[in-house]
Amino acid sequence: MVSFPPCKINLGLNIIRKRADGYHDISTCFYPIPWTDILEIIPSDELAFTSSGLDIPGATDNNLCLKAYALLKKDFQLSPVKIHLHKIIPMGAGVGGGSSDAAYTLKMLNEIFQLHLSVEKLHAYASRVGSDCSFFITHKPMMGSGRGELLSEISLDLKGKYVVIVKPDVHVSTAEAYAGVTPHEPDVDLHDFLETKPLSDWRTGIVNDFEHSVFKNHPSIKTIKEKLYGHGAVYASMSGSGASVFGVFEEEVDPRKMFVGNEYWCGVL
Repeated sequence: MVSFPPCKINLGLNIIRKRADGYHDISTCFYPIPWTDILEIIPSDELAFTSSGLDIPGATDNNLCLKAYALLKKDFQLSPVKIHLHKIIPMGAGVGGGSSDAAYTLKMLNEIFQLHLSVEKLHAYASRVGSDCSFFITHKPMMGSGRGELLSEISLDLKGKYVVIVKPDVHVSTAEAYAGVTPHEPDVDLHDFLETKPLSDWRTGIVNDFEHSVFKNHPSIKTIKEKLYGHGAVYASMSGSGASVFGVFEEEVDPRKMFVGNEYWCGVL
């Protein structure tokens, strides 16, 4: 079985408070983007994980796809499988590629082994793998709260808009990003704002709270956002804790003229 795990962008990201468990309560809108990895799972005599495409750092045993398999195996009698991941979505980009791979592993195993898990059950398993994994169980815009695992629907459609996502050769650790943020209640209700305000108001109305300190520490990321606006983006923002920055355009643009030397994805939603 083969699937194509997509990524996401964050439309607004508010860091509201630090919790007793060390995590932070956030408010954000996850929006799916058709920049995908390729994931294959087939029956095997023994459990195996292989990858191609972009190099995946860290030990193979720590890969989120294997963690997703192990999580289900605790509750179900799963036979061994071979998992092959062709990695296209860059790591450390703030677009949730690894989380998506894990979520799609759960969905594929559910189908392969006919576990008959409901969407709600899959969400629960995904949230145990990672904070934003559960978003990728359903392929539609969602508001995220709590650690990002608490999801609610939002009426939002960017269909027909042209999006450019740029990943500079910069690494921003999640710890670094959170260390530069002072949690606070947002000035606007993000859900209501996104549902009621036109795209042209987003530039001044919604924020990613990570940007202030990340831009200070990594000016090249700020420069990308400025270039996106300079080339006509209606709205541009860093996604997640970085380092990717995206721009939403009313019509097609050529990112090759803007971002030589950076990884990027572009397309119509």
